[in-house]
Amino acid sequence: MSSTVVAELRDITIAFPGVKALDGVDLVLRAGEIHALMGENGAGKSTLIKALTGVYAIDAGRVVVAGESRRFTSAADAQNAGIATVYQEVNLCTNLSVGENVMLGREVRSVVGIDWKATHRAAREALDVLGLDIDTKSLLSTHSIAVQQLIAIARATVSQSTVLVLDEPTSSLDRGEVEQLFAVVRRMRDSGVAVLFVSHFLDQIYELCDRITVLRNGRLVGEYETAELPPRELVAKMLGRELAQLEAIEDRAEHVGGADAAVPVLRVQGLGRKGAVTDASVELRPGEIVGFAGLLGSGRTELARLLYGADRPDAGSAEVDGRPVRLTSPRAALAHRIAFSSEDRRNEGIIGDLTVRENLVLAVQAQRGWARPLSRTQQDAIVERYMGPLGVQPADPEALIRNLSGGNQQKVLLGRWLATEPRLIILDEPTRGIDVGAKAEIQRAITDLAAEGVAVLFISSELEEVVRISQRIYVLRDRHIIAQVVNEEDIDVDRIVAVIAEEKVA
Repeated sequence: MSSTVVAELRDITIAFPGVKALDGVDLVLRAGEIHALMGENGAGKSTLIKALTGVYAIDAGRVVVAGESRRFTSAADAQNAGIATVYQEVNLCTNLSVGENVMLGREVRSVVGIDWKATHRAAREALDVLGLDIDTKSLLSTHSIAVQQLIAIARATVSQSTVLVLDEPTSSLDRGEVEQLFAVVRRMRDSGVAVLFVSHFLDQIYELCDRITVLRNGRLVGEYETAELPPRELVAKMLGRELAQLEAIEDRAEHVGGADAAVPVLRVQGLGRKGAVTDASVELRPGEIVGFAGLLGSGRTELARLLYGADRPDAGSAEVDGRPVRLTSPRAALAHRIAFSSEDRRNEGIIGDLTVRENLVLAVQAQRGWARPLSRTQQDAIVERYMGPLGVQPADPEALIRNLSGGNQQKVLLGRWLATEPRLIILDEPTRGIDVGAKAEIQRAITDLAAEGVAVLFISSELEEVVRISQRIYVLRDRHIIAQVVNEEDIDVDRIVAVIAEEKVA
């Protein structure tokens, strides 16, 4: 393992109003090594990355690159110093070609301007180095998110980066796409690049990474070689408590009542929308947690949006409490106390320029109508009822929500919909991109809701979650429901995978 230090952060401290995000944190990145950065949501991972990449100015400490102390005032400063970043949400120009994105800002020029033939040739060479057979003249928007992330990495090679930061690059990828990404990352490592890898998937950390740095509550817990830190110990260090305590929390996700309720809160029959879902029939009963399981592209989200009225169906019927209804808009769904939390937290969930308090009360205000604004007393009551019990950190309702970690943003979104006192809540990927501790807390909140008689539709790309928390599971493939599984003792992830693969009705 290499001992050549490429970049290091020493005694980094960053404070925001009301919270110290980082307190004396160190991080050392070495050439030819993949280094994992681990911690719960709110531990300071994103803040540390932004300090390294020039997005945030540091209040104290040093950033050292190639042995030289640097003071980055922008992301461009970090890029010029050889630090490239690929984010979970790919930051490329989808309206340009693959080659234009790879070479953006580094186009080959001649006396008459950009030499596009030479530029595409250079892009082709960069892609070839990473083993990527992609047409450089194809439009970026025609490629999957996984391929776009690989193209972003290729762009980093063109800039001759010595440090590559990968921030949750696999959260929206299937296993095959993850393997393709890992192959490219290993090629980067073998070429001498220092790779910083952030992920909440423990199995991926142990498959890919050579070393691990753990943060907790803005402080450094320690740096460890991956082979010498068992997963159980890693989780304990991240959480500051033993894994057995976490398992005790998750054990609360037991089967609760509701499956025998006579009248479903919502029943749809033959629901469909061209290009989205065909002939779907679903029943959701009071006090029951129902899961949707299926691969990416199976139609999980599309069906959830039809159930909520976010998209209009072309076919089918719906009943609420046994009475025919037309759920043709979110307003109509809210009128029947049906709530929906989107998988797209950034674009369809939080409003980053508003405070936690303002985000929490949005759905209730929408229910009332904007002509009847909530008083400050009413807003404070909502904050008090949901912010503390959900464990939102920092516990400052006036903090801008964009400054919260992903897990805490998700808790605020859950609180927003709980404030509407729903009879049915649809949760699409509520634990995506958040750590194991925050997942357990959200799962606990979901089981508490079901125990209170709320019907819950739970959607997750992690089948383990679906199996653990659901009483019944609708299995989707190729945009239609292929099976309904009652979650009994003999049901596990392998059984669900077999249903998906073989289309055997359980």
